[in-house]
Amino acid sequence: MSEYIAPIRDMQFVIKELAGLDTVAALPGCEEVSADLVDQILEENGRFSSEVLSPLNQSGDVEGSTFSNGAVRTPKGFKEAYRKFVEGGWNALQFPAEYGGQGLPKLVATPVMEMWKSANMSFSLCPLLTTGAIEALLLRGSDEQKRAFLPKMVEGQWTGTMNLTESQAGTDLALLKCKAVPASSPELGGHYRIYGQKIFITYGEHDMAENIVHLVLARTPSAPEGVKGISLFIVPKFIVNKDGSLGARNDVQCSSIEHKLGIHASPTAVMLFGEKDGAVGYVVGEENRGLEYMFIMMNAARFAVGLEGVAISERAYQKALEYAKERIQSRDLAGSEASVPIIRHPDVRRMLMSMKAHTEAMRALAYVTAASLDIAHRHPDREERARHKAFVDFMIPVVKGWSTETGIEMASIGIQVHGGMGFIEETGAAQHLRDARIATIYEGTTGIQANDLVGRKLAREGGATAKAVIQMIRGVEAQLKSAGGEDLAAIREALSAGASAMAECTDWIVRTYGSDIKAVHAGAVPFLKLVGVVCGGWQMARAALVAQKKLSDASGAGDASFYQAKIGTARFYVDHVLSQAGGLRDTVLHGARGVMALAEEQF
Repeated sequence: MSEYIAPIRDMQFVIKELAGLDTVAALPGCEEVSADLVDQILEENGRFSSEVLSPLNQSGDVEGSTFSNGAVRTPKGFKEAYRKFVEGGWNALQFPAEYGGQGLPKLVATPVMEMWKSANMSFSLCPLLTTGAIEALLLRGSDEQKRAFLPKMVEGQWTGTMNLTESQAGTDLALLKCKAVPASSPELGGHYRIYGQKIFITYGEHDMAENIVHLVLARTPSAPEGVKGISLFIVPKFIVNKDGSLGARNDVQCSSIEHKLGIHASPTAVMLFGEKDGAVGYVVGEENRGLEYMFIMMNAARFAVGLEGVAISERAYQKALEYAKERIQSRDLAGSEASVPIIRHPDVRRMLMSMKAHTEAMRALAYVTAASLDIAHRHPDREERARHKAFVDFMIPVVKGWSTETGIEMASIGIQVHGGMGFIEETGAAQHLRDARIATIYEGTTGIQANDLVGRKLAREGGATAKAVIQMIRGVEAQLKSAGGEDLAAIREALSAGASAMAECTDWIVRTYGSDIKAVHAGAVPFLKLVGVVCGGWQMARAALVAQKKLSDASGAGDASFYQAKIGTARFYVDHVLSQAGGLRDTVLHGARGVMALAEEQF
């Protein structure tokens, strides 16, 4: 089976030309970031991903994680790969130096994470959850909690989890029953005893790290009903002594792991808290503000899961491209003496171009969002921080929802390119589709992302951020008009129509939300796709402008093929993807009647 090769040239292009590495490098705390440093990180992580993580992807899928007597064993090679991961300092890349991190910006960490996910999605889920837990503790943990937990978590010696879901409380956390009872002892001081069960806990138990730090949502006895009565607690697998050493095993255990469609190497655990004396837990921040704190983890995880859509698309594309170049089948339609590689057939070429164009558009949008995350956190000007924070808040449900839905579609196309062999597990194409399928469900389904987009991120602010994004798109449209050339003219026309479709829907949602909320939400997912398609086109148009400039002023002469491909791929995107914008607009504006047409008993 072929191994993953990191698309470093495209990553470099997006980081430097679209996401604005120079702007990020000028932010406070990023002074040591340079193009050379970024190139070194990408090259080194590319080797780690292709040589260490990728070879374990298929074998890990076949073997899977196993459960016995309360313990989980990850597949052969995973423990050793994780040790190399920690030794390489990869887990510490984006975290503050005061806790042992390297303090690099999100823009640099993002392509690194994409590589891990492409190489081995199951493996990548462990650091994904640790990252979310670290970010929550950085922002809301006490100084004592930060000193006790963050250095080991940042290093990667300890991993982290999010314990939210219960059997009766999935999206509706108001139904949560896990309880936290105040307690005190001479050895532990003030703490809580946690009782309850959590399900779907990724890497809730495993054998790769010496401790697992669970962040658990629970209710205290005096908590009000509903989501206003949820608190967040640190519940370590092993109690941490005052000197930082590990003490007794906490009263938290794994009772089973799930049998899943994909990501077999990633253990998804059912966790039991307080089967004996109660699991020792420490409240994070203030009681009854757990939902607020949980969203810190959730937003970090949603962005990272969006990258899974990009990563799976890239891996499936590489696999399909290799097969298309090697598979000999049928004569060329224009005539040939013998059968030819299937990449010469127009429909196969169409499928490969769709995979390539979607992947590049998703990657660009994700990296641009990552750069705005850095600006929102680090820029010295408050208004600039606020502007970029609004952009990030608007884009995260799109990056998560559109990218993961598209990732499934691209993995499916990858199987189609393989024909019948794609349906055979040994070729590896089917694993990408099975692994991709969870991503649209993780950290809130696509419907939840879409509801968040039209409600919290659009209607609540009167569409202000959406309109600001449309204005930026219009600015690129103007640049395309003055640039000239047949391809860029076609790109401009399609981008203009897409921006108009997005603007019409934005106005309609703002106008209708208060009077017919169900109509708006009936079209929420199509609207999310519309925003993804249009904003992906925005980034592809920007890429085409850069490429044409490089070719026209000779600065790209040494890389002419790459820049020509950028223009060609952008042209494909607008002709085959951005052209869907009008239909999506019509669905958003007029589709609610059909959605709500039947009474329940008519289904």
